Amino acid sequence: MPTDTQTFEARVRSWEAEYLWDLATPSYPAQRGEPEADSPVRTPFQRDRDRIVHSKAFRRLKHKTQVFVAPEGDHYRTRLTHTLEACFISRTVARALGLNEDLTEAIGLGHDLGHPPFGHIGEEVLDEALQEHGLRFRHNEHSLRVVDELERDGRGLNLTEPVRDGILNHTGPDKPATLEGRVVRIVDRVAYINHDIDDALRAGIIEEADLPVEQIELLGETGAQRIDLLVQDMVERSRAEGDIAQSDEVGGAMLRLRKFMFERVYLGEEARAEQERARLALRTLFDHYLANLDEVPATDPDADAVQRVTDYIAGMTDRFCLSTYDQLVARQ
Repeated sequence: MPTDTQTFEARVRSWEAEYLWDLATPSYPAQRGEPEADSPVRTPFQRDRDRIVHSKAFRRLKHKTQVFVAPEGDHYRTRLTHTLEACFISRTVARALGLNEDLTEAIGLGHDLGHPPFGHIGEEVLDEALQEHGLRFRHNEHSLRVVDELERDGRGLNLTEPVRDGILNHTGPDKPATLEGRVVRIVDRVAYINHDIDDALRAGIIEEADLPVEQIELLGETGAQRIDLLVQDMVERSRAEGDIAQSDEVGGAMLRLRKFMFERVYLGEEARAEQERARLALRTLFDHYLANLDEVPATDPDADAVQRVTDYIAGMTDRFCLSTYDQLVARQ
């Protein structure tokens, strides 16, 4: 049985050369900001995956909202369960296409590390606050900041460039440089649209009859059916086009379903009614900490006051944010 590092790397290189799509990203050589010796038992992307999973930011995802603020039911999704679902669907697509599964997995696990508490409303509130200082908040950009600057007490995780690129560009104007990153970019939407429909139905925010008929008839009546069709469509179109793609019909239906979810669920009246406390808590804490910077941890000593406060609040879980706000109000 081979045991030395060179043999492990050689075996991986040989396997990838034979079985991966020629457009896939090879595991070697590792491209890191700070060069380091490779692991004798893990590829560079497996190492990135492990660093992400063992990070504090990853553990906090279990107490960050996907859609609902501090839901009482045990079966609602959190940012962590969304991350896992998106990751595993992405691996399915990657395997079917002959892409690098380790890279796909690392990007999928790390893509939402910078999401603030309270889901979409949390990002909206922080963005509004930062605009007053001539800045913007984008969770994908903050996810990269988390892995580069904030984790490991400010030392960062020193992830490989393809993983960093996939995290940064899983949303936003620019596509990821790798096909693996582009898989996660599309699957992120596939996952959250479908599991959020399930949660919204469970919460009574929408009913089955509210779902857009044309899109449901095309994509499927259940989440499992819709995900399966979307995955198969992506695999077929990507093979045909030599890039990660969806057919116009299926991809268009998914985007229209996403538009429905934003209008009726994420930013709808029912959601906003329960999110007002979250909005008040976030904005109150932002203003308070900006005026009392001594209460904010200096994880990045080079960050200015606004960035320090943003880092601290964006890293909070829903329950920590609400309890901190309650304590602050009680003191006043």
